[in-house]
Amino acid sequence: MRELTITTNDANQRLDRFLQKAVPLLPGSLAQKYIRQKRIKLNGKRTEQNYRLTEGDTLQLYIPDEFFETSQTTPAYTPDPQPNLQICHEDDHILILEKPPGLLSHSGNTQGEPTLIDQVKSYLYHTGQWDPAAEQSFTPALCNRLDRNTGGLILAAKTAPALQILNEKIRAHEIDKYYLLAVHGRPDPPAGRIEGRISKDAHQNKVTVSATESKDAKSAVTDYKTLETRGTLSLVECKLETGRTHQIRVQMAALGCPLLGDPKYGDPDQNRRYAEPYQALWAHRIRFSFSAAAGMLNYLNHQEFTSSNIPFLLKYFP
Repeated sequence: MRELTITTNDANQRLDRFLQKAVPLLPGSLAQKYIRQKRIKLNGKRTEQNYRLTEGDTLQLYIPDEFFETSQTTPAYTPDPQPNLQICHEDDHILILEKPPGLLSHSGNTQGEPTLIDQVKSYLYHTGQWDPAAEQSFTPALCNRLDRNTGGLILAAKTAPALQILNEKIRAHEIDKYYLLAVHGRPDPPAGRIEGRISKDAHQNKVTVSATESKDAKSAVTDYKTLETRGTLSLVECKLETGRTHQIRVQMAALGCPLLGDPKYGDPDQNRRYAEPYQALWAHRIRFSFSAAAGMLNYLNHQEFTSSNIPFLLKYFP
């Protein structure tokens, strides 16, 4: 018999979800069977797979030892010896990071390529804020992501409670995200709201603006305003109401003002003139606008964090 005690980082999740992380070698169907057979108990009593765990709960697992053996195919965690993070803000619960363009937020199809989340884990490991060997179910996580070639601010959670709150606030649209972008031409009108639907082609990793409703087309809403125009380029700020793949890029292109340097939705001839290595898009501002209590993160309400040293801003709109 093994006994597991629920910690702060394990609490407030369903029992079956916790078991997937804490005992990854135990198949989900078998876990459900063991729960029904009372071979997995909570505080010494029968429980249900959808029970939400509370800090201090104890689980008694009357299951074979083979499910606790370390998988030989899963390597031990190896931190980067020199994590390189650009930290905009840090406290006991969260990190706000500046992701450079060219860096993946999470791992993609290329194994072993550096990612921002790997840098976060390594940083927290080296600073003694996260020990994977001591955790049963939690791993530090990013709460939002940016395309590889987009730079700017990303939220990361150091603890499970912080992650749960931030994810909830993002779903409730209580965290405002603003982007700066350089586009070709002058948006007409200079400010407004773009409402439409976007369809995604997963094979090409490309989206299109859809004029009709369909099960594959999702609603996409972007507020924008033109801040400045210099020559053939305009500086625009966008606020996302929805977070669809390539949303700003495809909607601005549909407006007739594609992003400078955008290889998928931009103008190749115009882009060659400037030879920018990345699209001119930057997540430059995050504002916390909680309309309901945020627990341990209440202190963030009404706070705003802004990027600095945006490459295309310094170059074209100094």
